[in-house]
Amino acid sequence: MENALKLGDLKLYWLDGGRLGFDGGAMFGVVPKKVWQKRLPADDENFIDFIASPILVRTPETVVIIETGFGNKLTEKQKKIFRVTKEWNILKSLSETGLSREDVEHVILTHLDFDHAGGIAVLEDGEIALTFPNAKHHVQAKEWEDANNPNRRAAHSYWPINFEMLRDSEVLVLADGDKEIVPGISVIHSGGHHRGHQIVTLESNGEKAIHMGDVLPTHIHFNPLWVMGYDDHPIDVISLREKWEHKGIEEGAWFTFYHDPLLNSCKFDPDGNVIQKWPE
Repeated sequence: MENALKLGDLKLYWLDGGRLGFDGGAMFGVVPKKVWQKRLPADDENFIDFIASPILVRTPETVVIIETGFGNKLTEKQKKIFRVTKEWNILKSLSETGLSREDVEHVILTHLDFDHAGGIAVLEDGEIALTFPNAKHHVQAKEWEDANNPNRRAAHSYWPINFEMLRDSEVLVLADGDKEIVPGISVIHSGGHHRGHQIVTLESNGEKAIHMGDVLPTHIHFNPLWVMGYDDHPIDVISLREKWEHKGIEEGAWFTFYHDPLLNSCKFDPDGNVIQKWPE
């Protein structure tokens, strides 16, 4: 499979992490439904179908995955609650790139909500194992602290079954702020969606991409004021979007998305219009 977004010497592939539904009001906060549904129509119960697509990054030296999908450990009840319309299938789509799970050397999590971190561990023959056993798993220290000691609000999205295998392991790498993971790929502690949320930047041969995780879940959220009800610190999200959108537009960067059901990546003009998209 060579359906990749090329960024200098980097190749980006979107893997099949499944599809699930989120409440439209929660995804767009105080924005009136009459406004947002023109961009993303909801079903009769106000739910919108979103993807959860991890990004595989092949560099000349290594293999990196950003996010992991919601995994294969959901119960039938949970699948109904979260409107799963397509099962997690990351390992098959990884194999279509010519790679196995053992080839992955780094996993970057923007945060540890179940829909991003569920694929850290896989259920196989009744046993739970690390999906990518040879990979260093990169998480902000503040996010790790909050996931392991969640408040009442956060407990609904931090599920220990997804990340408990990382505890006291050699593959867990906690970042205390900004850090280069491999040449050309760095994490930036952002906060916003969660206190320990991080953004991922990618750069090669002068070409750039920014993965903002749930700070910018889809291209439709370009308007800084269109914050989600899921955001713990919405005022910070507004400031982060203003900062990083301006920076990305000035540098001609791609913005990559994890949840966007319409496109995987795009470039914006200053008014938020999509001027280039991938796939075309």
